[in-house]
Amino acid sequence: MTQSTAHALGASRTLWELVERRAELTPDRPVLLQGDRALAFGELRLRSERVAAALYERGVRPGTVVAWQLPTRIETALLTFALARIGAVQTPVIPFYRDRETGFALRESKADFFATPGTWRGFDHTAMAHRLGARGVFEAYENLPEADPAVLPPPPADGTAVRWIYWTSGTTSDPKGVLHTDRSLLAGGSCLAHALHLSSSDVGSMAFPYAHIAGPDYTVMLLLYGFPAVMFEQFALPDALDEYRRHGVTVAGGSTAFYSMFLTEQRKTPERKLIPTLRLLAGGGAPKPPEIYHAVVREMGVQLTHGYGMTEVPMITMGAPDDTAHHLATTEGRPPEGMEIRIVDESGTPVPAGVDGAVRLRGEAVCQGYSDPRQSADAFDADGFLITGDLGHVLPSGHLVLTGRAKDIIIRKGENISAKEIEDLLHQHPAVQDAAVIGLPDAERGERVCAVLELREEQGPLTLDTVTAYLRGQGLSTFKLPEQLEVVDALPRNETLRKVLKYKLRERYAGEGGGLRACL
Repeated sequence: MTQSTAHALGASRTLWELVERRAELTPDRPVLLQGDRALAFGELRLRSERVAAALYERGVRPGTVVAWQLPTRIETALLTFALARIGAVQTPVIPFYRDRETGFALRESKADFFATPGTWRGFDHTAMAHRLGARGVFEAYENLPEADPAVLPPPPADGTAVRWIYWTSGTTSDPKGVLHTDRSLLAGGSCLAHALHLSSSDVGSMAFPYAHIAGPDYTVMLLLYGFPAVMFEQFALPDALDEYRRHGVTVAGGSTAFYSMFLTEQRKTPERKLIPTLRLLAGGGAPKPPEIYHAVVREMGVQLTHGYGMTEVPMITMGAPDDTAHHLATTEGRPPEGMEIRIVDESGTPVPAGVDGAVRLRGEAVCQGYSDPRQSADAFDADGFLITGDLGHVLPSGHLVLTGRAKDIIIRKGENISAKEIEDLLHQHPAVQDAAVIGLPDAERGERVCAVLELREEQGPLTLDTVTAYLRGQGLSTFKLPEQLEVVDALPRNETLRKVLKYKLRERYAGEGGGLRACL
């Protein structure tokens, strides 16, 4: 499939229009692979339309709000495209969420229907739905209802209406309902596809929850370029490796934690390529230390391209396979055409290239706001740019460098310290598997720097003196050195892209002096 064909498909007004156009072009080519099952593009259209008809007969209409909390399965994709065919408003809920987050999403969205997987991984989702007083509960794990598509009205034609409500992680407060349109999701997915230089001969993989914003991002990419992806209902290494090899996956990834997991497996048999067909790891959603890039290229023999996205904007920047190694290791890539990045100072005034500031965004992939109008009012500046809460700068080449989040800046004795700068250096230490640097309340300093480390199994213990000596040797300024070291078996992470949950570390260590302390 040529770039020009993909660009033409990208002009589709709605997700359903894209499904129809792809089905006409390559009806017999597979789009989704799972175990022994395969779904072709033509089947995706036909079966989604039959499921849509059954849902329509049950009362789902254009604009009806349908929540679904389903794992990464072929049936989940069929359901979501069936709802897109009707023009319903769908609100995906991560299947690992429980009563608090799920109940909030159901109440906030005012969902009329709720699709569950029944009992999944030992938890009864249907019972939870009834416990929460959900309306229109039905199970959609395996056997989806079907009916004659003749009952359906014409497909929706307006791609700018809000038809998606995604939920932020809600790690420190209630989640936010992020409002998206078909066009914003199409824009995000098409930008990702073009940045990665993919083709119809590729085979992708979905190792993340389909209910994450990455779900439509990735599926749009498949529809544009006409290649399949392997779906993993439960992802774990090394168990998943057989499926990667069996289907000849060429593109894998997810986020930084996924890169690290692949590296760990590769190091068990360094003399043999982990996945023979793999040529590219790609992902985003969490900071990428430069050493991770270099280790993947050096040890796995594949390229690594990393990007920047969020629930509010699924694709902001992406590294391209033909970028320089320096840019791929140290930046988040460049924005696609139509994505405006503005870096501003504390007064909101734009700053020149190379100067650090707050990152703001404007473009078609940006969400329409939040389900709570008060949150929407605070999310955009006077020029319509989304306020991300991230800090960084743009290079003269157009590449974006993220230096942290506003809340991830540690203020020690009036000096600003970037947690990410210290984390990037710690990742280069041979004993460190992963690192998180946090600021903890300190009566004398305001905040003290605490490094929380996850160590490699084959390496010995680390002390605070060893760590600070190493960082001094790397040229880190004395006032930035950690004053507290904590070693954990595993850093706390979320269940989507495996991001480190720093708020849990702050909660755990804020009231503790820590076993290893230094006075600087």
